[in-house]
Amino acid sequence: MMPREKWTDERLGDLQAEMRAGFTRVEGEIKRLDSEIKRLDGNLSELGREINARFEGLYRTLQAGMVAVILALIGSNAF
Repeated sequence: MMPREKWTDERLGDLQAEMRAGFTRVEGEIKRLDSEIKRLDGNLSELGREINARFEGLYRTLQAGMVAVILALIGSNAF
């Protein structure tokens, strides 16, 4: 009976070591993914600022165009 108990204890020790190594690998992967997500978040923030700037430019252009059309309509009706 003793050899089986010893075998079980050794196997449990091996399992424990393997689980610790696995958790260490998973923890490393989680840290790597976390840093990648932070990098992507920074890129998305930069992209959002760029899109906002472009829409602001488009909005100004549309406003100028509307003013020009309104002035043209007023001018054509005034004379």
